[in-house]
Amino acid sequence: MSEVLLVITNLPDRAVAEHIAEALVAEGAAACVNIQAECASVYRWQGKLEHASEVPLLIKTTRAAYPRLESALRKLHPYEVPEIIALPVNAGLPEYLNWVAQETSLKKEP
Repeated sequence: MSEVLLVITNLPDRAVAEHIAEALVAEGAAACVNIQAECASVYRWQGKLEHASEVPLLIKTTRAAYPRLESALRKLHPYEVPEIIALPVNAGLPEYLNWVAQETSLKKEP
């Protein structure tokens, strides 16, 4: 079984989040993307304290597909330095994890 990853990123609004989610699944870089409810983020950027509304994405992929996913996110993401964090999935329903691996094993046509 391929190692499954959960990748987290945040987008500035729902429209951009939906566009990126669809692109990642369509090209097979992700098996599934959950678009979360808008949240408030507080961070320091270029020396200034910032407050922003963001839309989190939870992206399911594999370690093998991760380079394609990161490349696509870098191209599509509107932020200069986007949050892209990949966490290993240590356990899960085997059928689901196999499905993630299957969906990300080959580049998909839209």
